[in-house]
Amino acid sequence: MAEEALPARRFGRRRQANVAGGRPKAYKVTVSDEENDRLVALAGEAGTTVPRLLVESALADRSAGSVSERRNAAAELFRVYRLLAAVSNNVNQIARATNATGEVHEELVATLAAVRRTAERVDGVIERFSVS
Repeated sequence: MAEEALPARRFGRRRQANVAGGRPKAYKVTVSDEENDRLVALAGEAGTTVPRLLVESALADRSAGSVSERRNAAAELFRVYRLLAAVSNNVNQIARATNATGEVHEELVATLAAVRRTAERVDGVIERFSVS
């Protein structure tokens, strides 16, 4: 099963949602060329704009990880979800064959191992974002 890269836009907007009354406050931040290059690169990685990156970074809950970490975790959980769907299909097919013949097939061991690996991936993602 080949895992496909998911577009960043699938998990969030590039632009902030509108708020009632608009956003009347504006701040001017001056940066060097090197700082600008770094901010542009970070915003690109996060799939957002530099102003939104600055606001979210400053206001983000530190225990929840960065915006890009949360987006990456969401992408990983979607990949795991698709993998679990495929594995559950295999388990159903094996169970149907086992019930029909009364024989335990070799695929059962490999499939159950895949279930364990997938569960460990889910645990890993959850542990990264668990609040102590």
